[in-house]
Amino acid sequence: MPLDRRTLISTGLVSAGLATAAAAAGPRERVPASQPSLDFTLSPDGHGDQTARLQAAIDDAARRGAPLMLGAGLFRVGHITLRPNTRLIGAARQSVLEFTGGVAFITANEAPGVRLESLVVDGSLLGMDAALGTGLISIFNSDGISLVDLDVRRGLMNGIALTECSGRIGDCEVRDMSQAGIFSLDARGLDVAHNAVVDCGNNGIQIWRSAAGEDGTTVVGNRIARIAAKAGGTGQNGNGINVFRAGGVLAASNRIEACAYSAIRGNSAENIQMVGNACRKLGEVALYAEFSFSGALIASNVIDEAANGIAVTNFNEGGRLAVVQGNLVRNLFRREQEPVDKRGIGIGIEADAAVTGNVVEDAPTAGISAGWGPHLRDVAITGNVIRKAGIGIMVSSDPKAGACLISQNMISNTRDGAIRAMDHGQPHGPDLASTDAPSGSRLVISGNLAV
Repeated sequence: MPLDRRTLISTGLVSAGLATAAAAAGPRERVPASQPSLDFTLSPDGHGDQTARLQAAIDDAARRGAPLMLGAGLFRVGHITLRPNTRLIGAARQSVLEFTGGVAFITANEAPGVRLESLVVDGSLLGMDAALGTGLISIFNSDGISLVDLDVRRGLMNGIALTECSGRIGDCEVRDMSQAGIFSLDARGLDVAHNAVVDCGNNGIQIWRSAAGEDGTTVVGNRIARIAAKAGGTGQNGNGINVFRAGGVLAASNRIEACAYSAIRGNSAENIQMVGNACRKLGEVALYAEFSFSGALIASNVIDEAANGIAVTNFNEGGRLAVVQGNLVRNLFRREQEPVDKRGIGIGIEADAAVTGNVVEDAPTAGISAGWGPHLRDVAITGNVIRKAGIGIMVSSDPKAGACLISQNMISNTRDGAIRAMDHGQPHGPDLASTDAPSGSRLVISGNLAV
């Protein structure tokens, strides 16, 4: 429509009429914008108990669908319950929730959409009732949770404990826990990414299920260090990442060091993937797939200083089916103080597996060990480089053992032979590196270079 003088006048008259009508109808009710429920800032002394005040603020904010912002300062609180859609946000880790004691610290049950961000959660090394929560933060039966940029510290149990949850734990620091830093049971779709988990008593990150089944948790890009095994045992404690009964777990691009036992330990964990991890200073096996698993991919990892580099074992329990490819394993050691299990092996394998393209250096017992007594079946060891080992490759000689192919490997500077038969870890017989196995033999050795 052309804008001439008549059009402008008529438009102005219409606007004036609308304004007059609106004035006659009276003022409209203003709809307030969503605002945080409270801006919580403590008095400078930081003493008095704030539990009731904080709980009321959480309840009010969750009911209104608003975030609750905490100012910088110390909040001394007891048991706090998170409601569905609680969003509790601190001031760049300057908002400290300090536990004063009680049956539990921070809990939630059937509370989807919970988000905790930029807070310090300090357990003060005080006890709690494990029946109500096994972590400083304990969340049950909740989907879409988000725990981001938290400093969780000083707990007598776990730092963060989730049961039947989905969501994300990211960019958090969890430290000084008597049990595990992060513990997930029966996850429904969980990502654990870019966290620092240090100085924990028994495990760094635990991904468990109450019964064997698909889990699908991803554990990616975390830094894990100084994990002890204060509760003892033979491997259930002392691990950077501990996966038990949980299928389809991906542990990738993590940096893990100084653990009493393993960097990553999968027990009865179907289709576990350990990819691109940097592991150093481990007291037992760096990367372990054991017991009744079926399917393990262990690829492109770097291992420096461990009693064993990689072990894929327990064919006697049904442990089988693996790819061990492209790993760098070096500086292994023997535990001479142990009466039997001294280790010092780069890669140990038993059943239905390909071991290819790995480099092993400084393995005092053996670079690669295939089988244990009768527990050997369908193993191919090809295209590996083994340097400075006690024995390059050991293979079980038990008459009940299955087939093994050893081909196209480069073996250099071994003390007790390039390829040897073994009986339960004890080598015997001549060096087989230049031996042609008879036709129809279960053992085929060909094309290897031993120097």
